[in-house]
Amino acid sequence: MNPPIRWFTFAAPSRFYWLAGALNPWLWASTVALTVAGLYVGFFIAPTDAVQGESYRIIFIHVPAAWMSMIVYLAMAFWAALGWMFNARMASMLARALAPTGAMFTFLALWTGALWGKPTWGTWWVWDARLTSELILLFLYLGYIALVASIDDVVRGDKAGALLAIVGAVNVPIIYFSVDWWNTLHQGATISLTAAPKMAHTMLAAMLLMTLAFWAYAFAVVLTRAQALILERERKTEWVRQLALTRKGWQ
Repeated sequence: MNPPIRWFTFAAPSRFYWLAGALNPWLWASTVALTVAGLYVGFFIAPTDAVQGESYRIIFIHVPAAWMSMIVYLAMAFWAALGWMFNARMASMLARALAPTGAMFTFLALWTGALWGKPTWGTWWVWDARLTSELILLFLYLGYIALVASIDDVVRGDKAGALLAIVGAVNVPIIYFSVDWWNTLHQGATISLTAAPKMAHTMLAAMLLMTLAFWAYAFAVVLTRAQALILERERKTEWVRQLALTRKGWQ
């Protein structure tokens, strides 16, 4: 009989620290490989768009970044809520580790969207529903980061941040469905689970490669940041002291 799966094994910060350390080299290597492949296919193999010309190629960065901005926020809200409900330290640390990465993806989506909007719409910015709600998402990320950093008591900071993250999660479906609910300048979904893709196969391949690259990067940088948070919060524990002694011995 197979032993039962212990789902909460890595809820302990010490175990999660070693798991992150084991995964990170593979995640960083995957990030580099997938990014190189995605950019090569997107910028050198994918055909020129018949309507937008070469400017459309920014979608290979813009669209995956926009997807990640929403996914990372939902993950942050999930871990923050889990930490709040069950007083799970590791979950709260993961929420904090996710926030800067989500903010970066949101800023990247807004920036590349402006670069794409200028040749396509003739302007850098319009206050349409999707752009405005994506900008609100950036403010939510920055607000969460500022809130948890402003409270000296980490437990109180985690709870306050969790409340903000959970309330702010309502903005994610607004971003996603804004093109269906309102008349916006954004086009509808190009890729759907229920319909054939509306782009050439090489374009789709580049988009998926860059999406996987962003996923690998998100995992890698979040796990790296989580390790730093673990060492900071657990610095008075015996295992962290032993780790520090071991590292001094290597030097």
